[in-house]
Amino acid sequence: MPNRLSDATSPYLLQHADNPVEWYPWGEEAFAEARRRDVPVLVSVGYAACHWCHVMAHESFEDAATAERMNALFVNVKVDREERPDVDAVYMEATQAMTGQGGWPMTVFATPDGAPFYCGTYFPRDHFQRLLEGVATAWRDRRDELLKQGDRVVTALSGPRTLAAAPPPARETLDLAVQALVRDYDHGHGGFGTEPKFPPSMLLSFLTAQHERSLPLQSTGEPTPAGLMAAGTAVGMARGGIYDQLGGGFARYAVDREWVVPHFEKMLYDNALLLRAYTRMSRRPSDTGLAEPDERALLHRVAEETADWMVRDLRTSEGGFASSLDADTEGEEGAFYVWTPAQLREVLGAEDAEFAARVFDVTEGGTFERGASVLQLAQPPADPARYDRVRAALLRARADREAPGRDDKVVAAWNGLAVAALAEAGALFERPDLVDAARAAADLILDVHVRDGRLVRTSRDGRAGTSAGVLEDYADMAEGLLALHGVTGEARYAHEAGRLLDAVLEHFGDGEGGLFDTADDAERLFSRPQDPTDNATPSGRSAAASALLTYAALTGSERHRTAAEGALSPVSLLAEKAARFAGWALATGEAVLSGPRAVAVVGDPDDPAVDELVRTALRWAPLGTALSRGDGRTDGDVPLLRGRAPIDGRATAYVCEGFTCKLPVTTPEGLRERLAGA
Repeated sequence: MPNRLSDATSPYLLQHADNPVEWYPWGEEAFAEARRRDVPVLVSVGYAACHWCHVMAHESFEDAATAERMNALFVNVKVDREERPDVDAVYMEATQAMTGQGGWPMTVFATPDGAPFYCGTYFPRDHFQRLLEGVATAWRDRRDELLKQGDRVVTALSGPRTLAAAPPPARETLDLAVQALVRDYDHGHGGFGTEPKFPPSMLLSFLTAQHERSLPLQSTGEPTPAGLMAAGTAVGMARGGIYDQLGGGFARYAVDREWVVPHFEKMLYDNALLLRAYTRMSRRPSDTGLAEPDERALLHRVAEETADWMVRDLRTSEGGFASSLDADTEGEEGAFYVWTPAQLREVLGAEDAEFAARVFDVTEGGTFERGASVLQLAQPPADPARYDRVRAALLRARADREAPGRDDKVVAAWNGLAVAALAEAGALFERPDLVDAARAAADLILDVHVRDGRLVRTSRDGRAGTSAGVLEDYADMAEGLLALHGVTGEARYAHEAGRLLDAVLEHFGDGEGGLFDTADDAERLFSRPQDPTDNATPSGRSAAASALLTYAALTGSERHRTAAEGALSPVSLLAEKAARFAGWALATGEAVLSGPRAVAVVGDPDDPAVDELVRTALRWAPLGTALSRGDGRTDGDVPLLRGRAPIDGRATAYVCEGFTCKLPVTTPEGLRERLAGA
């Protein structure tokens, strides 16, 4: 009988709709069938851009003999981890507890009640076939042992998770985190740890904020430990193969410590977070000590190119942003991106090919497989005009290759990250097209994903999925809407952010000041996830803390401020012991130290001086500053704008903290001085 994935909105599930495996989507129907047949459930979790998910699919799920065993012995459930992060979280925790490691594809054998009793990740076909037979035999002959194992796992993972309440992070706590990061920093290549090396996007934001706090804004700066780590990492990645030197955008991670050879999948969330970090790092003059002039120019270029790549390659026809691009083309990982010297000569001719080979470090031996090389910016081009011409020619030629597949489902959380990044980059770089892209994505989420004030996590082709939004969806979307309000002055975005955050407070609280990752009326799993650590994306908890803090500064709401501080309780515990996994929480801690500030800019919407004051605020205000823009006549029911009027008809900025405001200013220089505390 055919599997049941053909109506899914997830491209990952649709990839498996024609498998000979009789897949079920996650849901009660699958577990009821397992109880009826009295067989275990095999839960296979992955995502569309996952290379090893494709390998296991080709080896096992498309193989008739393997599928026959799976169908006879199990009820088989296929899960898109991006669509159901709650299901992924509870089974990943079980997998890590049982095996000491995790990853995707994740393979879980569970009882008909969903309790996991055997877990793993990728299995080669022969191993997988033996495993299927072994688990089925154990279920038949030693079922009591498996049931007891499942009970032990459920009991261990469903206990109380509440962390002890703690005050907001103090200056000493954040400084301690920097010291911990110094010990793990790769001074030769940037980044933290060894291989594989992931882009530490949220740590870049924290370290940049820490550096800026350490320097008076109005004086010439010197490098700080935080600034050196931020700049060293950002420049190392920008020059490495992890960055797409032709088309822009970052790959998921590098398999080596030098950032040379990436795992080629490209994720929306990575690039949205990195765009925001690179924008912030490049927004101030080089004399502030964060980067040398040529490095700052590189960071600025990478930020704009990443934004352009997001809009060009990930934007959907409905105005949202797709989740990812695949790593594989033509059955090979990275084939779309790598080059041989012969391919350079074919496209460019001998002289330009020799120039390109020097600039991009393309050698006969290659840095990748079969003599091909991943393009790096081995050295700043001595002839920028020639570099631009060669780069454009290679990009045109690459467009004729088979393009990577695109997972075009729209995820609310990741689109929220994109909205925030594009709105700020668009305003700072004077790119209204980027602000327009942010607005279109925000409008799509509000129009399609919001039902009765609650969020649906995904959509595809303008059709909402069925999975309820989790905490990160509410928090990241609220963050994006607040950033978009600050840039555009459209009050509705601030109000919609407030509604999402009110839903967070009503449905996600744990009663102890913390937050669960799933709502109180969401589907009940064997445990309710509550992870305070930042990984590839901000944890729901730290993302909520950031958005709640900004909203409190915008509105003066003590309720939201108190909730933000409660959500930040784990920071003191994580700062020294696991700083690498608390980047956004630490960055939000920096915002707490700054007040956070709030800036209201008012004036005629068509006055360029208003735009310049907004850019000045984005350039010089500390991380987490709440920004609001208005016409000075109507406040749109945004509390920060109430009573703020232009001075003598001129564009005017008010810098406030706790709704106590300094004297208004009408020039960018005056605003910078106000933000510096002068």
